[in-house]
Amino acid sequence: MIANGFVALVAVLHILFLILEMVLWDKPLGLKIFHNTPEKAAITKVMAANQGLYNGFLAAGLIWGLLHGNPAFAFQIKAFFLICVIVAGAYGAATASRTILLVQAMPAVVALVALLFT
Repeated sequence: MIANGFVALVAVLHILFLILEMVLWDKPLGLKIFHNTPEKAAITKVMAANQGLYNGFLAAGLIWGLLHGNPAFAFQIKAFFLICVIVAGAYGAATASRTILLVQAMPAVVALVALLFT
């Protein structure tokens, strides 16, 4: 139950990332969060929307794992997508901003550890 709560939190975070990157990228909140200028946001809007879509896929996979009726397969789905989130977060931290490690990867690490010990 606790592990599923952490998995759900990671899914919600990725839905929020989707909204930030696909909808709010060039709006005041998106500009502030990503430290962008309106000009830079306009140039990178399509790329950001693509990133947002991938974050949506990660959320969808985690939700699939939470809803799947077979506990053993649900475990595998959740573990796979959490590992994907961790890898994406580590890559983002190495190439874009170290903050991504805390905001994206760390919640997934906590969820994966909780999942492994339940």
